[in-house]
Amino acid sequence: MSFFQDMFSIFKKRELSFIESRKESEDVYSFLFEREKDLTWKAGQYGLFSITHKTIKKPTKPFSLAAAPTENMVKITTRIGDDPSDFKKALLELKQGMKVKMSGPVGSFYMQDNSPSLLIAGGIGITPFRSILKQLEAEGNHDGKQRKLLYLDGKKSYIFKNELDEMANHPSLTVTYLDSRDDLHQEIDTFNTLYKNNGKYFIAGPKSLVDSISSHLQSNQISKRNIKKDAFFGY
Repeated sequence: MSFFQDMFSIFKKRELSFIESRKESEDVYSFLFEREKDLTWKAGQYGLFSITHKTIKKPTKPFSLAAAPTENMVKITTRIGDDPSDFKKALLELKQGMKVKMSGPVGSFYMQDNSPSLLIAGGIGITPFRSILKQLEAEGNHDGKQRKLLYLDGKKSYIFKNELDEMANHPSLTVTYLDSRDDLHQEIDTFNTLYKNNGKYFIAGPKSLVDSISSHLQSNQISKRNIKKDAFFGY
């Protein structure tokens, strides 16, 4: 999606009706909304979501669209701790039929070709990859190109693990669960050895992790143009 398409999309606001919330783990929740017929996105993009049922200081936040474009819903997933922000408190207060506003979708964090791809998720950074992998599954992609997901989570909670394991039955997708950065670097270097000249790298998670992995890749002569980043901020 071009810069001008992004600019056009970000100014298009629509109301989404809340369906339900689901508790994915001890402190992670998904929120599902009805999808309008004309709403579509590229798997991996995000939207700007605004709370409308109450007045809060910062009512608009970006969230990756965790559902694939082929799914009949809009889904966002976020971590909500013991002392949540006003925004996350407002999410938890949503009842069926209540509205939120969404602008977008926007962003360039999506696959543009069939290159061998290494998907690197840190914690809640798994959300755009759920969308990407669900879309590949729905399209029945059998091009034989390797896609490998490295899912790093020090807590070992691994959100969407059942779905990911099911999708990993596809011969061109491998999912590896990790809980240490040393192991992560080893896996990255192995992939790099195999696909250095034509591999693409997608990194999503906390900004510190995204920056660290990007630096590691560039120190191993991976071109910036082959690295896509989606840094998550806590709020």
